[in-house]
Amino acid sequence: MRRIGLAAIILLIVAILLFSMMHLIPGDPTVVALGPRSTPEMREAFREMMGLDQPILKQLALFLGRLAEGNLGEDVWSKRPVLTMIFEVLPYTATLAVASFLWAVTLGILLGCFAVVHHGKWPDWLIGILSVGFVAVPSFVVALYSLLIFAVSLNWLPAIGAGTPGDIVSQLKALVLPSFAIGLGWVGYVARLVRAAMIEAMGENYTRTLRSFGVSERRIIFRYALRQALIAVLSVIAIGFGGLLTGSVFAEIVFSRPGLGKMTYDAVMSRNYPLVMGTVLVTSGLYVTCMIIADVVTAWIDPRVRSAL
Repeated sequence: MRRIGLAAIILLIVAILLFSMMHLIPGDPTVVALGPRSTPEMREAFREMMGLDQPILKQLALFLGRLAEGNLGEDVWSKRPVLTMIFEVLPYTATLAVASFLWAVTLGILLGCFAVVHHGKWPDWLIGILSVGFVAVPSFVVALYSLLIFAVSLNWLPAIGAGTPGDIVSQLKALVLPSFAIGLGWVGYVARLVRAAMIEAMGENYTRTLRSFGVSERRIIFRYALRQALIAVLSVIAIGFGGLLTGSVFAEIVFSRPGLGKMTYDAVMSRNYPLVMGTVLVTSGLYVTCMIIADVVTAWIDPRVRSAL
């Protein structure tokens, strides 16, 4: 309950900051939305429709009141509810984030364990170099080069879109390059975290006790040290999943894939205030939810956390 209350306060602060930043963007939003050839009458009508003719504090109060009712407003152009539009594209972003998360975390844990098994040897050094390289390369660079190599040059995978609706194979093919682009950096990050946490766990008293009872080194690594390491990196993995949700904007733009990131970008370019604030608030809510789930799961796995709470 304390975590949920804190999450509500965080989302309130995010909403206020977002509202303030939207009004601090330079330029007249009516000119951007309607074009330079719009008449003063058209601009004034647009201001009234958007509520921009009201005092700032009154606009903020109305915005927070609608937000408390679960109303994110209406799209400027289509007049459709913002929440409905978000729910239409949210599955695309969630699918991309989950796919990237699953393969990146799985491969990162395997590489971290492999590095611990060969600690101090050349495989450990090689994995360390690759991990740092994966983390150092920005996701948009990976997206561009993977697009040029695997979609344009080799023509193995589709370059744009989310696949044909109803065709699972087509959708999976369209998911490969975007998930690779935003998940590659987390492979190296998770591998380094797992390696460091497991090496620390291997030096604890309980692992030395297990060795004295004749338990094999591999059983200690994969049965005990890995579990202890997963507890240490669980919260970071949750942050990583939230980062994948927010980082999908690059992949969705580069690969012209529908989702929250692409919708947010288009809304910013057209100064569609209700849609911008709605997508950012939903993304922030998902991020905070990931953190709450991480806290609960950590407390469930580790009795020490439960006793501290």
